[in-house]
Parts: sequence; structure tokens; C-alpha cells
Amino acid sequence: MAIAAHNVTLTLGSDKAPVEILRGVDLEVAAGTSVALLGPSGSGKSSLMAVLAGLERANGGSINVAGLDFATMDEDGLARARRGRIGIVLQAFHLLPTMTALENVAVPLELAGISDPFGRAAAELEAVGLGHRLTHYPAQLSGGEQQRVAIARAMASSPAIIFADEPTGNLDTATGHAIIELIFARRAALGATLLIITHDPELAEHCDRVVVMHDGKIEERAA
Repeated sequence: MAIAAHNVTLTLGSDKAPVEILRGVDLEVAAGTSVALLGPSGSGKSSLMAVLAGLERANGGSINVAGLDFATMDEDGLARARRGRIGIVLQAFHLLPTMTALENVAVPLELAGISDPFGRAAAELEAVGLGHRLTHYPAQLSGGEQQRVAIARAMASSPAIIFADEPTGNLDTATGHAIIELIFARRAALGATLLIITHDPELAEHCDRVVVMHDGKIEERAA
């Protein structure tokens, strides 16, 4: 299993006013498969993804991701665990405005100690159709192009697992369709596992499984 989470809980807020976000979540995702995570706003989808991606620490439960025990790691350990293993694509592109497309992809590789970061970044940008935009800054790129840079950044380290949270949410329909095709094409090229949050039925149809969350729990699973 690429992901094996059992009885995962997450409570935020103060001791006097705790808010239960995840209430005993169980989820297993086989390596190399794709899973769509659906559910209404506030159901806990993004929080579950944050916990599984090592961006948030759960309060309880067991979490094994990419063969590592995330439940026992501190924040520094989780940050180290993500490097080279996990790629993350978000609805907001989160590109650094003072860096070119090439630098936005290469600098995280460089910080992670990956060899030839700029060469790998250029190759990944070429793979997402932006080989001609390497020196452009985010403000000079369209929304779809910015998301392509974000996808390149997430996948340039050849991660075993890719997490995507509403990756088409800020895009028009036509651009969103192109981004869907790109994400699945790059995932297939890497042989990576994909967990994707979406409200888009077309995107969910691309996945091997659909998981539905409601009120902090996984409500149902569908093939």
C-alpha cells in the first residue's frame, strides 16, 4: 500500500472549544492507483490530504505513507519525508512571483539536494508544454500555464505519491480539461500513486476509485 491510514483523528481549536475535523478515518490506497476524494465543503477532505501529505500532524491513529510511519514524526521529520517522495498540486498555484518558471521548479529540487536541478526542471517544464516559457515570471503566464508550472514542480522529483487538491478549481472549463489530461499523463509516466480532491465529475471518472467523505469520516467507497 502506498497509503495506509487507520483510525486517523484530527482536532483543531482550543481545549475549551475543540473542533473535530477527522473522526476515525480509515483509508488504504494501493501503489500506482488513482483515487478521487469527494465530499461537501467542510467534510474534512483537505485536512485528510494535509495529514496524509505530512503537512499537518494528526492527533491519533496510524499513518503509513510511502513506507514511512508519519504518525511518529515531528514537523522536521515530515518535511524530510516529503522530499523526493511526495508531490503536491493545489488550487492556488503558490508560485513565487520573483522567480521565473524555471526557478520555481528548480529551486525546490536544489534545496532537496537533487542533482542537476535546473536540467531536471527544464525537462519537466518541457514535458508539461512550457519549454518555451522557462524565463517567464508568473505574472507573465496565464492561469493554465501557472498550474502547469505547479504540476512540473510537483512532479520534477519523480515522487511516488502525488496529492492534488482541486487542481482545476481556478481554471475555466477548457483549460481545466487540459490540466486533467496533463496530470494523468504525467502520473502515468511516473507510475505514481494519485490522490485527488475534486468536485469535478469528469476528473473523478478518470480515477480507479472514488472515496466520499462526510462530517470527518469516509462515508462510502465506490469502484
